[in-house]
Amino acid sequence: MRRYLVLGDETARHPFRQSLPPHVRDAALAAPLPRTWREVLEISREDVRGFATSYVACLVAVAAFIF
Repeated sequence: MRRYLVLGDETARHPFRQSLPPHVRDAALAAPLPRTWREVLEISREDVRGFATSYVACLVAVAAFIF
């Protein structure tokens, strides 16, 4: 791999990010990151309750079928 003697941005830290133009790097950093996994998945208490109910019902049905 050939490296050219060019001034790079030291704040980029990675060679690929250093090769990107400044306006591309700034746009990637400006995107707000979600704070928690619940905000990303938008899971409510009712969703968890519905999943648990379905899981237990399926488990009981399979156990009744086996025994």
